[in-house]
This record gives sequence, structure tokens and C-alpha cells, in this order.
Amino acid sequence: MQDEMFMKKAIELSKLAVEHGNEPFGAVLVKNGEIVFSNENQIYTRHDPTFHGEAGLIREFCAQTGITDLHEYTLYSSCEPCFMCSGAMVWVKLGRLVYGASNIDLEHILGNTGCNCSKMVFDNSFWQPQVSEGVLREESLSILKEYFYNHAKG
Repeated sequence: MQDEMFMKKAIELSKLAVEHGNEPFGAVLVKNGEIVFSNENQIYTRHDPTFHGEAGLIREFCAQTGITDLHEYTLYSSCEPCFMCSGAMVWVKLGRLVYGASNIDLEHILGNTGCNCSKMVFDNSFWQPQVSEGVLREESLSILKEYFYNHAKG
């Protein structure tokens, strides 16, 4: 139940990202049942192709708080993190990742095969966050479909 509540917030942020001129991805960082930070994809508005929802969240949260060990935190992402964002989660030792749609879902929308990016990165790294996948998957998928049926990726 709590996972769904925080995932709804991540999905809301993905909608806001589109309204702000970016791609539909949102992320929420939670500790002890409370949102401590959130971020939406900002690759176009910041003119930074690395400012994904998750990597941007980690970058800003760590810079603003000085906290770089996130083993007590859960990150909720509207879509499975890419290789870059998954790598950032390893470096900050994220405790748990929860995501909606998978990267395979996203790649199918884009006409590609895809892979489970986060699993590939985590399985081959010194740190493996706990992962829960598919939370509110259909809600996340509908936003991705609506956006990417009308826009190219990147």
C-alpha cells in the first residue's frame, strides 16, 4: 500500500515533466515512510541529457544534504532506471528501488527489444539495492505510451 502511494507521486512527477517540456519520468526518495526529495526528468529544460529523474534526484539530494550513503532510503521511479541511473544508485548504496514500468516495456513502446538495465547493473556491482518492480505498472505505461507515440526518444 505504501509503495503504491509513493509510486503515485513518482507518476505525477512524470506528468509534470512533460508539462515542463521534458520526457515523462519522475522519482521520489523516501526515508522512514516520508518523502525527503523528489525530481522529474529535466533533460531538455536543463540542457543536460544526464538529468534523468533518478540521477538528477541523487545529484541534487546529495549536493543539498551532504548525504552520500542512501542505504536507509527507498527510491520510487515511474520507470525502471537506465544504466546510468542504476549505476548512480550503486555508488550511493541505495537501500531499495521500486519502479513502475520496466525498461523492456519502454523499449517495446519505442520499437526496440530492451533489457532490464537495473538488474544487469546491480547483478554486476559491489552493491545491490533491493528491487520491487511493476508497482502501478499500467499507470506508468499509459503515460509513456501517450508521450512516446508522439515524440522521439532523446
